Amino acid sequence: MIIDKEFRISEVDERIYGSFIEHLGRAVYGGVFEPDHPDADENGFRKDVIKLVQELQVPIIRYPGGNMVSAYDWEDGVGPRDKRPKRLELAWRTVETNQMGTNEFVDWSKQVNADVMMAVNLGTRGIDDARNYLEYCNHSGGTYYSDLRKKHGYENPHNIKTWCLGNEMDGPWQVGHKTADEYGRLALETGKAMKLVDPSIELVSCGSSHTKMPTFPEWEATTLDHTYEVADYVSLHQYYGNPENDTANYLAKSMDMDHFIKTVISTCDYIKAKKRSKKTMNLSFDEWNVWYHSHQQDQEIDPWSVAPPQLEDVYNFEDALLVGSMLMSFLRHADRVKMACMAQLVNVIAPIMTENGGKAWKQTIFYPYMHVSVFGRGVSLQPVISSPKYDSKEFTDIPYIDSAVVYNEEKEELNVFLVNRHLTDNIDLSIDVRSFVEYQIVEHIVLEHDDMKATNTVVEEKVKPHTKGSSILKDGMLEGRLSKASWNVIRLKKY
Repeated sequence: MIIDKEFRISEVDERIYGSFIEHLGRAVYGGVFEPDHPDADENGFRKDVIKLVQELQVPIIRYPGGNMVSAYDWEDGVGPRDKRPKRLELAWRTVETNQMGTNEFVDWSKQVNADVMMAVNLGTRGIDDARNYLEYCNHSGGTYYSDLRKKHGYENPHNIKTWCLGNEMDGPWQVGHKTADEYGRLALETGKAMKLVDPSIELVSCGSSHTKMPTFPEWEATTLDHTYEVADYVSLHQYYGNPENDTANYLAKSMDMDHFIKTVISTCDYIKAKKRSKKTMNLSFDEWNVWYHSHQQDQEIDPWSVAPPQLEDVYNFEDALLVGSMLMSFLRHADRVKMACMAQLVNVIAPIMTENGGKAWKQTIFYPYMHVSVFGRGVSLQPVISSPKYDSKEFTDIPYIDSAVVYNEEKEELNVFLVNRHLTDNIDLSIDVRSFVEYQIVEHIVLEHDDMKATNTVVEEKVKPHTKGSSILKDGMLEGRLSKASWNVIRLKKY
């Protein structure tokens, strides 16, 4: 591998390390909000969860959905709690108590040092709902909705700057599902109205729900034909799983993510050319993760209960390796991917799990997410790699070594992220870092386990990183050994 200061891709937008809290399962109730918990604060927020989220250094969190937002009336979640209605939540067929809503979520996000990415309902509602919601959140005062916020105890505006124009509107499962032209027209007119209320906001136009949608990428082309000048980003969503238990193929699925990103970029640039626009559309990969472990148990949940255990994937070691590769895909496309949200943050396909009334713990995927979020701030560099390759059921020419590199010029740090996809062999790697004069190795972090299906539980953390990685640096050449099937972070600093 060759790493050079001049091989710059782009400055990394820290918002690619964002996450997502939807009113789904135990993400909110029993996750971030549990007033009866012994470790809850005066607002009902679990302090143990807050500490774990702070450890991840999550910069932005999407809310309140997700599929849930397409039939959500935001007014239900503001004002005195004892007057808030219980509603049938149609996306996940539960009962929503509305005991946590917009203002509480803003309060919680401040405690975890994160900005809010808000979504508006373009399923059952539209322009009026969106502009009123924005006025409630962002207008200083002297109008009906801004004064209503003040009446609810929030004198100062929330100043939420990022807003999603609906969610997965291409999906037939979505309440208020629309054709591409129907969505594009509504999103355009909604976005225009919202930017009249607050011209400083950024808007995200709905892209395809995943790459297997029959309308992908025509959906992007048609919707962006409407929304290109009003929107600032287009969204991407993608989840992966390993139901076939083919680990070699599973660890290559980040290559599909790379292809997805490139296809959407191409589509955006086609619309840019078609419109003869000077504006470049950036990407918001605002749902991504592994999701397949919980499918069977979710079919057994009784409908119309409050905060049932939905989508509670228990992640194993191989999931952590793929999550690491997915994060590296964002870094390799840092010139266009400016936001991303791991879906989700607590309990629901999440790096953090909790027991109601009990403890919180870190799932296996917590660690690569934390490492890239903490050490991946700076400039993304393009490494030049010569790696042996393999083929799998779905992919060909898969490099055994997957990598991304971030250079923090201000801190004079170089962080190299690496996955060894080889399931049986260690790989010796030589890295040319001669352009980084007087740099020394700080540590070599490794996440490894002999059992690819090993998981973490409330009683035992089987999968956790160590700093005993094998690397030495001499005369500008870094020699390192990457253990079989491992996640690695090699950190260098100038002394």
